[in-house]
Amino acid sequence: MYKQYIWFGDWTDDLLFRCFINCFVTIVCGIAPQNPKIVGGQDALLGSWPWQVSLKKFGSHFCGGSLINKNWVLSAAHCVSGPSMWQVSLGQLQLQGGNTDTQVSVGIDEITAHPQYDSGTSDNDIALLRLSSPVKFTNYIRPVCLAASDSAFNNGTASWVTGWGNTALGGEITLNTYYLQCSCLYGSGVITNNMICAGDLSGGKDACQGDSGGPMVSKQGSRWIQSGVVSFGEGCALPNRPGVYARVSIYQFWINSVIQDDKPGFVKFTSSVRDPDSTFICRRLPFLPK
Repeated sequence: MYKQYIWFGDWTDDLLFRCFINCFVTIVCGIAPQNPKIVGGQDALLGSWPWQVSLKKFGSHFCGGSLINKNWVLSAAHCVSGPSMWQVSLGQLQLQGGNTDTQVSVGIDEITAHPQYDSGTSDNDIALLRLSSPVKFTNYIRPVCLAASDSAFNNGTASWVTGWGNTALGGEITLNTYYLQCSCLYGSGVITNNMICAGDLSGGKDACQGDSGGPMVSKQGSRWIQSGVVSFGEGCALPNRPGVYARVSIYQFWINSVIQDDKPGFVKFTSSVRDPDSTFICRRLPFLPK
């Protein structure tokens, strides 16, 4: 594979050396060579989302995930609770048949759920899966960039969610992100700062069963940056019930503490839209979801 190196000068400076390593990692992530111009609501094409993973339980699709480097996959903690025969498939478009030349299946050696994951509230619903062997990057298998801790996804930021809600990789769905408004809609105490909400408040666009653990991404320049991990929601695509995601940027320190070598590429995302959500006032009494 062709590698591009950047010369910084005197490598005796350890800080510069570490900067070089981190910058090189971010160069690799978030590029989807096969991704055409996005049209909301259409099924994906092969290679459009090369970091998308199918997490299989006893050989059948169970949840989604995202490849974040050659050895690790990011998914939801609720997907991997309890022992099982886990495997991941990459470079896959359809769950049944097709694109076998691009598909790779790998076992899982290690699962690390966030130590403060709460199955009752879905707080900290995030997990890291170490692959049994490193994967080779191709046009159909590549890592996604992760949102750095100082990222901001303001209300109105276009986001895409991918996954196999049915049998084919879909999810070219444009969503808007929310926090304060989402907290008002779901009721007091349901939405924490570790979460981010996204959806169309009029309904009709959302992640659904089978998409759990998969990535929500936004594009900045030529790079795709993952902002969320599909976690939970009330129904699917209901009005005033946006989907809820683990907020990736919150977990930069934890992810780096688990992955000792070959750190994932963290990139700061800066919203190009103002944030009307920051001034939102909840004018109704909080209520609990049904």
